[in-house]
Amino acid sequence: MELNAVDEDINRRLAWSDTELVVAMRAGDAEALATIYDRYASLVFRLALKVLTNTEEAADLTQDVFLNLWQSLAYQPERGSLSSFLTTLTRSRAIDRLRSRSSKQRFLQRWSQLMPTQSASNPFEAASLEQRAESVRAALTQLPDKQRQVLELAYYQGLSQSEIAAHLEAPLGTVKSWSRQGLLNLRHQLQTLLE
Repeated sequence: MELNAVDEDINRRLAWSDTELVVAMRAGDAEALATIYDRYASLVFRLALKVLTNTEEAADLTQDVFLNLWQSLAYQPERGSLSSFLTTLTRSRAIDRLRSRSSKQRFLQRWSQLMPTQSASNPFEAASLEQRAESVRAALTQLPDKQRQVLELAYYQGLSQSEIAAHLEAPLGTVKSWSRQGLLNLRHQLQTLLE
C-alpha cells in the first residue's frame, strides 16, 4: 500500500509546474529539487559539456548549478522560465571556469619559469634560480596542509585531481576546492616574484 502512495506522490510531482516545484524546494522539500534535477539535468550537462569540453568538469558544474539553485534565491519565476535561468547560470559558470582555467595555466607557466629546470650558465644565474626555488618552497610551507598536499601531489608527482582524491580519501570536489584555494594563496604569496 505504501508503494502506491509513493508512486502517486512521484506522479503528482511530475505534473507540477516549475514554479510549484521551486516553491516546494524553497520550503525545504528535497524531492522537489530531485524532480527539477530530473527535468533539467541533461540540459545543464549538455550545455556545460559543450562549453567546457570535459565530461568531468561538466558533471561537476551540473552539480554546482543545482546546488546553487537549492541554496540561493536567485531564481525568480516571475522574471522568466526555470530552463532559461538554468541555461544562463550554466553558461555563465562555465565561462567563469574557462577563464579560471586560463588564469591558472598562465600562473603555472610563470611559476614553472621560476623553478630551475636546467643548470645555470654562470654563478649569478645559479644564485637567482636557487633564490626563486627557495621562495616557492617557502611559499608552499605557508599554505594550509591540505592545499599544500594537493599542489605537491599534482605538480611534483604528476597526479590528476581524481588520483589525488583517491590518495587523500577526500571527495573530488573538495580536492578541486583545495587546489583552487592553494593556487590562489600561492599566487598571492609569490606575487612579487611574478611581477
